[in-house]
Amino acid sequence: MKKRNGLLIFGVTVIGIIMLAGCNELKEATYTTKPSSSVGINIRDSEITIKVEDALHSDKEFNSLDITVATLKGDVLLTGVVENQSQIYQAGKLIRSIEGVHTIHDHLSVRK
Repeated sequence: MKKRNGLLIFGVTVIGIIMLAGCNELKEATYTTKPSSSVGINIRDSEITIKVEDALHSDKEFNSLDITVATLKGDVLLTGVVENQSQIYQAGKLIRSIEGVHTIHDHLSVRK
């Protein structure tokens, strides 16, 4: 019985030491990484959305169309209906020139 209790105490001690060593390494890694802020991402995304919407509304090809723009981490999602396939291509070309746009996901469909 004493031997089993001794092994149990030894095992718990070894596990505790391993956990403490692991925690110290985790703290070091945490301190070396830069903090991230979701507020900065949201402000940046909203600016990109406004720029994309302005570009679409100022272009005579798109100003009468109802295209919805959403941005997340620089990825722009376009949804709506256009008149022809050429407009889908032109929208992509127009939006690629906007600073901050990483990827364009067009979910635009052609009116039948």
